[in-house]
Amino acid sequence: MPISIAIVENEATLAHALQLTLQNTEDLICTQVFGNGEDALVHLPQNPPDIVLMDIDLGQGRMTGIECVAHLQTLCPNTQFMILTIFEDHQKVFEALGAGALGYVLKSSSPEHLIAAIRDLSEGGAPMSPSIARKVALSFAKTGEISPTPEANILTTREKEIIELIADGRMEKEVAAELFISIKTVKTHISNIYTKLQVRTRVEALNKYFGKRI
Repeated sequence: MPISIAIVENEATLAHALQLTLQNTEDLICTQVFGNGEDALVHLPQNPPDIVLMDIDLGQGRMTGIECVAHLQTLCPNTQFMILTIFEDHQKVFEALGAGALGYVLKSSSPEHLIAAIRDLSEGGAPMSPSIARKVALSFAKTGEISPTPEANILTTREKEIIELIADGRMEKEVAAELFISIKTVKTHISNIYTKLQVRTRVEALNKYFGKRI
């Protein structure tokens, strides 16, 4: 079955372009498009898609995309949410993830990157545009004596190496190169880290590991 996707985007031209991109991809289908969060709240729970692509800024005087995700994630518990936005501010990322989004991709991303991110999210990943992922990771960079929590001791030595490299701003391919392992192996370790720490995103994992909430 194709991955069903809904779009919540107030720019009609962009929403239409996104819809065409999805419809022209074999394993994806765009089932609904909404121009604001209020309409999405009314209609999406009646026919929940697998994934919602959500803009943050949905127009002056309107509900924000982050607010919409916060409401929808309780109404559509089996739907996953990915933010698609122009905002690179890592604080926006934290707010979106806190509301229930599992991915955060820039509108400037290529169609190929967007499609890959959708598939990654569908398969249990937590995709972010590289520039956003780096900013988020660097916000955890150790500027003082920040040490792993006792809870972090459940991780293996290799898993600790990987999460600390991520906290220093390394991307997955950079982690792989530094540790002389494959990207696939890095992804497997990250998945195991998420499972052991009982988290779903990179930010949650770093928060849990360092005992730091940002």
